[in-house]
Amino acid sequence: MGLPASLVERLPHDVFAGHPDLFGASPADLVAVCEDENQKFARRYAAGSLLALLGDPRIRPDDPETVPVPAARCAIGIPPERVEAVVRQWADVGVLDSWIRKEAPRHEVDIEAFRIMRYPVTNLEYRLFLDDTGHDVLPTSWELGSYPLHQANHPVWTVRPEDADAYAAWLAERTGRAFRLPTEAEWEYAAGGGDSEREFPWGPDFRSDHANTVEEGPLTTTPVGIYPAGRSVFGADDMAGNVEEFVADDYAAYPGGDEVADDLTTRGSYRVARGGSFTRFGDLARCARRHGWFDRRIYAIGFRLVEARRGEEVTP
Repeated sequence: MGLPASLVERLPHDVFAGHPDLFGASPADLVAVCEDENQKFARRYAAGSLLALLGDPRIRPDDPETVPVPAARCAIGIPPERVEAVVRQWADVGVLDSWIRKEAPRHEVDIEAFRIMRYPVTNLEYRLFLDDTGHDVLPTSWELGSYPLHQANHPVWTVRPEDADAYAAWLAERTGRAFRLPTEAEWEYAAGGGDSEREFPWGPDFRSDHANTVEEGPLTTTPVGIYPAGRSVFGADDMAGNVEEFVADDYAAYPGGDEVADDLTTRGSYRVARGGSFTRFGDLARCARRHGWFDRRIYAIGFRLVEARRGEEVTP
């Protein structure tokens, strides 16, 4: 992304002192601030940060909040003729043709009803997984191996895809529920609703105040769910920005599309990640964008789970 060469102040230095009334607020009232798009970002951030210390009632490790996604035959990806326009639109941040060609062609898929976690998996949830299983690979974002207590309600990053798989298997066994990573198609449908005009979870145009990306974000993760204007059509938060999210699939060309070789393929196959992050520009926050992990600090990747609910009627 190219880090700034001088001090960047994305949040006021007195972000907490500027909202003294929040210190006496109940967790429920703080949640209400986080979810109110009419509140200024600094206030939502302060409220979410206080929740990390007080205990965030939205974070329910054994019963994560999920939102329903109905069965559908929908289209994902973009038409080949759209590739050039997307590259041109994001040329100023270095987007290359090969990155976008992976999204073509647009094609139809059948998706069964499922539920998707409203928020990505947080540091708190991941710590419980580590404590319970003895899994011995820590997120590289936990500096010196230290659990970031003040970021309990931030999405965990960066974990390996096999760690995300292990978390899903652990939670499924612990709860007796069918948790797993979403497929690429499920993720894109949950983010954009299958609407070709919905380039981002909120609509057709990039809005830098709707997601935690480099354009206006604080250059760090943020408490989950504090960008309510960026919520997806089905009610999932942070599907654009904050951290990218691993899905269940390794990269493969779409039916009728070209197999694209780029820096991600230098080590062979790779797990696809979706959704953009605080370290990347808004092009990665597009619903159709296909990405993955590479061994550089700016690849901030976490995950969220879906729950298969066969035989259950799921309505939005």
